[in-house]
Amino acid sequence: MGLPRYEPAPDVCRAIEAIRDALGDELGYIDVERVRCYRSIGARTRALARIHGVERLLLVALGIKPIYVIEVVSEKFYRLGLEDRVKVLIHELLHIPRSFSGGLRPHGRYVNNRRVASLYRRLVEKGGVKIICERVNDASWCTGGTGE
Repeated sequence: MGLPRYEPAPDVCRAIEAIRDALGDELGYIDVERVRCYRSIGARTRALARIHGVERLLLVALGIKPIYVIEVVSEKFYRLGLEDRVKVLIHELLHIPRSFSGGLRPHGRYVNNRRVASLYRRLVEKGGVKIICERVNDASWCTGGTGE
């Protein structure tokens, strides 16, 4: 098995945008125009998804604003049901600090399973799951298929 392959994941970006919109009071600071979404194929990791910040010096050298890359590990992420996929994405979004500086929040007080569960409940109460299904526009996202 060689290096992982990466491809754009517009379904994930649409889901993230719907999550941000539904949880605007908590995640409204996230500029979805500066979040890129990719799926990895063949990645050797235990993770379901990862978030990557771009190093500050690189951003300065390139003259660009901070961006974040959310990677979903396709062999694992797309096997999850809708609820777990959404929780994984909420978890990754919580790593982005309010300052949107390019850095990442660590696991702990702000990024933890209790907070993810709380935000997921609020998302459900606001009808956000239905919005995600509409925006992603891929039946397998909402029926538990493979989604690839």
